[in-house]
Amino acid sequence: MNTKGLTLAAMLTGLLVVGVTGVVSAQDFNYIANPPHVQVSPETTIPDGMPYCRTGSGLRLICYGPSFLRAAYNFPADLDGTGQTILIVDAFGSPTIEADLARFDAVFGIPAPPSFTIFCPQGCPPFHSNPNSNELHGVPGWTLETSLDVEYAHAMAPGANIVLVVAPTSSGNAIHVAEAAAIEKYPGSIMSQSFGTGEFAINGNNAQIAQAHKNYLAAQAAGITVIASAGDSGAANSSMRGAEKLIFGTLANASFPASDPLVTAVGGTEGDPYSEPGTTTLSCPAATMCSAGLATFTGPCSSATGFLTTPCTPVGYGGEQVWNEPAFAPGSTTGGAPSLFFSVPSYQSGLNLSSRTTPDVSYNAAIHGGVLVANSTLAGVPAFFIVGGTSAGSPQWAAIVAMANQLAGQPLGFLNPTIYELARSPAYANDFHDINVGNNIMPGTAPGFNADTGWDPASGWGTPNVTNLVHDLVACATTAVCP
Repeated sequence: MNTKGLTLAAMLTGLLVVGVTGVVSAQDFNYIANPPHVQVSPETTIPDGMPYCRTGSGLRLICYGPSFLRAAYNFPADLDGTGQTILIVDAFGSPTIEADLARFDAVFGIPAPPSFTIFCPQGCPPFHSNPNSNELHGVPGWTLETSLDVEYAHAMAPGANIVLVVAPTSSGNAIHVAEAAAIEKYPGSIMSQSFGTGEFAINGNNAQIAQAHKNYLAAQAAGITVIASAGDSGAANSSMRGAEKLIFGTLANASFPASDPLVTAVGGTEGDPYSEPGTTTLSCPAATMCSAGLATFTGPCSSATGFLTTPCTPVGYGGEQVWNEPAFAPGSTTGGAPSLFFSVPSYQSGLNLSSRTTPDVSYNAAIHGGVLVANSTLAGVPAFFIVGGTSAGSPQWAAIVAMANQLAGQPLGFLNPTIYELARSPAYANDFHDINVGNNIMPGTAPGFNADTGWDPASGWGTPNVTNLVHDLVACATTAVCP
């Protein structure tokens, strides 16, 4: 377990007040979770339609299930997270999550998790009969977020125990209190946070930043790895949903809690090449290697309408670039920017940074190339959605850490120093896909960053080659000798 500590005094350099009056109080703020999504047409048969699905509006989009992601990112066949516990933190939860998880597992042929626990330290909140009436907290978005997080943490590490940690509201205080209880109850686990808020919108909340950081210090002491999504609104965090619909197009700022130096921040990618949404038709002859961007597959499979009679067979990795999908704006560009709060942590030294800068790593976040999620609450009936956003990366990175912990036979805990040390070693080319194409400048905004060789503020160190990465993470973290 890595015990290289970071003190709040060394990192919390003070809040930059940007005049966000009337958005949050000085005592509290609201985290945002509403992953970008499109509903799949009920006429589409899943998984036979993969990797192309038809939406309710008739648009054809690339859609991935767990087998495509496992093939693309080279997940090991001999590790599944057995004996590990993944904490999925969300507000409000979903009244249909247990049924939706069972349906998801049945469709994709995944065994049920060894245990699935709903943990509500402050009491499980009753779900509002009209969730759209609560715009401030974005309740509908949280229901889909819950489905995405639970289903994909489980799908990628099916042997791990899943604990859904539910806060009664999306306020910072409520979520921090729920996390504190979960950290105490589940030492040695992995905590996934697919939510955040732009640092510019945290006005006068030094106490809550300190409250969250205290949790992360406790997590570090308990051997818990903490992960968070880097945001879906570009380097400026310029589009926020619900009542916090603001445009701040000139200020680069990271998303919190991903910006906390004790958190592993996950940015987003999309396939490379990236086809225009709705224009792709599929024709992959027998025994031919074909590509949907992120993932490669073999035929025979063909369709001119977006429907397949048999699914294509996923076989491996295609290519990636920085996630930036103007066709789905706003909320369609990966976060990644300098922090307004935290100074440069030791593990980011030598990168010519002025403050803690996100992300640390990345993962597929495309909407045209999104993951298939089962949810019965959002549409009022059982349905599948194609879901994108950096929300998809946090729970899947949690699954990766679960497999590393399983291999190590112990929790690896705070991983950022190990990730950076490993990425600076000769193993980098084998453990990561270096993303060097694209940028995270959201359309209509000014700031952003280009991908480059090695670490950059648009993609971090890149995306994982999981089989290689988990073995090298274990070696580097437990022996202090990186390959």
